[in-house]
Order: sequence, then structure tokens, then C-alpha cells
Amino acid sequence: MKRTITHLADGRELIYFDQRDDADRSAIDRRTLDPRPVASELRYDPLTEEWIAIAGHRQTRTFLPPADECPLCPSTDTRLSEIPAHDYDVVVFENRFPSFSGNFGTYEEVGGLSEVRPGVGRCEVVCFTSDHDSSFSRLSDAQVELVMEAWADRTAELSGIEGVEQVFIFENRGAEIGITLPHPHGQIYAYPYITPRTRLHLAAAEKRPTLFADVLAAERAAGTRVVASNDLWTAFVPAAARWPFEVHVYPHRQVPDLAALSEAERAAFAPLYTSVLRALDGLFGVAMPYIAAWHQAPVRQRRELGYLHLELFSIRRAPGKLKYLAGSESAMGAFVNDVLPEEAARMLRSQVDH
Repeated sequence: MKRTITHLADGRELIYFDQRDDADRSAIDRRTLDPRPVASELRYDPLTEEWIAIAGHRQTRTFLPPADECPLCPSTDTRLSEIPAHDYDVVVFENRFPSFSGNFGTYEEVGGLSEVRPGVGRCEVVCFTSDHDSSFSRLSDAQVELVMEAWADRTAELSGIEGVEQVFIFENRGAEIGITLPHPHGQIYAYPYITPRTRLHLAAAEKRPTLFADVLAAERAAGTRVVASNDLWTAFVPAAARWPFEVHVYPHRQVPDLAALSEAERAAFAPLYTSVLRALDGLFGVAMPYIAAWHQAPVRQRRELGYLHLELFSIRRAPGKLKYLAGSESAMGAFVNDVLPEEAARMLRSQVDH
């Protein structure tokens, strides 16, 4: 792998990850860009003990441009994009409209019981391929491994930023999910706090330190909800799935984050994961909207309790029908699932490549 660091016209960092050592990455960003926005502010909610990022500058971010104006496609001689080169394998760059950054402004107290502090951190965009019309499920095994190399690289580097407590890697796919750019890409959030979901995971693991490994072992032993597996990974529908079609993908070895995976584990992940993604698309014969979320251990606290795994879920519950987060889910956080997890696993298994 060749790793090349350059910068965009407004000073944001851009990193090329290439399979070829002779890839030419000398192209420069010839655009004139506005100054970078100041970081968001964090406001504390004393009722839930959670931090909320207020990022008003994100209201002006690019929203569903036509394909010939996509900012994630390579630049051409007549159209300039976020990627100066005319082609690329995998690219990572700082988000132009970040929820968190190191570009601090001034922040005033808001009164009440809420504390205010700067939204320190970093947000990055990961472009999986230069092919605008492709998808993660269509990447070759070698391409997926390159993406994983980029994920691991960024996890390690962002974990070293002062004030960052957790690195979250994810992909949003589909208009139903709320994407603003259809080009195949994911994002990375380097949070200045441990997220609420991770705090719940860690609290449960503190009571039972082998919890994640026990869940994996139990699902593999039962087998009824296993969707796909190989020597190093297992994909299964959790017994208490919240979403109509939800799959968790675990390595068989407990590691805290993507940077800790072995070369063999990264290679084994690629064919299994893309087969699960294709199974999702095969369920109803349409491109399934989904969120793919990597759960990684916090940067500094209780890392020994973390167990890297991927959570993949779709909000589509049937042809032409979506799962909406209505009253119970949105107001109370109390999920009601319309699809039996065992049935979801059976349906997905029927679509997995054999």
C-alpha cells in the first residue's frame, strides 16, 4: 500500500491510499474555497447526561448534487472536486462541514444547567472507490482490504489527537437513510466523549468481562441466527435485534479496534462482509438502505472491555415498507421490531453467496 498526504485549498488534509507504488498524487487543488468553519459547540444535557453537538454550519453542506457535480468523484480538466487527482483507489479527507474539529471559535455560556465546551475532534470522509455508480458490495476483496487499511490507519492516527475519546467509523447508504451524497463513501467521527451506546456496552461488560465473547460463542453454538461465517469471522442476527434486518459481524478474536486486526483477519473479512451486503440487496430485489457501524473500544478508558464488531442494519422491513422511528422508539428509546430475528436470519442465509 502507498500512502500519500496532501492538502486541499483551504488547508484540509487529504490522504490517498493506493494499491500501486507508482501512483502519481502530485495534483493540487485549484479551487478557491471559503475559510474553514469553526468547530461546533457541545452542550450538556443534564437529564440524560449526554453531550449534544450544535453545528449550525452544517446546514449549508452539499445536498444531493447531480452526478456530474459530485464532489467525491475525481477532478477532471473541466470540473474540480474535493479530490484533485483524476483517479484514485481510496481517499480520506477532512470533512468540509465537520461536526467536530480543531478549529476553535468563541463559545458563550447558555445558562440553565447546561455546560458548553468546544467540539474538539475531527470528521473525515472515506471514499471507497472513484466509481460513482458502484457500492461497497461490489468492491473486490483487494479493494475492501485497502479500505480496511485506511480505516486502521485513521483509527490509530485519530486516537492520538488530544481530547479525542472514541473513533467511530460508519457508512450510510441510501436516500431512505438520509444520505446527502450518493457516491460510495463512509465517514469517521473522532468524538471528544464516549458515546451513549458505547457507555451502555461498557457498563454491561463491566458486570461480565467476557460478555461479547460469550454472545458470539452462544450465537455460533445455536446457529439459528448465523447468516455467514468463516474461520475468523461470524455474521449473525442478534436475538434481540432492534431493526427488521440487523446483522452483527464479529472477529473470533477479541481486539479493541480495527488497527489491532491481523493481516489474515482483514483478508477474511472482505468476502464474508460483501456477501452479506449482497444478501441484503437480494432480499427484495432493490438496493437496501443501510447503516454499517464499527464498534471500537474507547481511546483511553476501559479498552480491555471493548470487542471490535460491525453492526449492519436496514430500515426496510418489507417491499415498499420502511421501519420508522415513531413514538416509542424516538421518544422513549423503546424498540418494537416487526420481523422475527430467526426469520430475518433465514431470509438472509437464503441470499448469501455459496
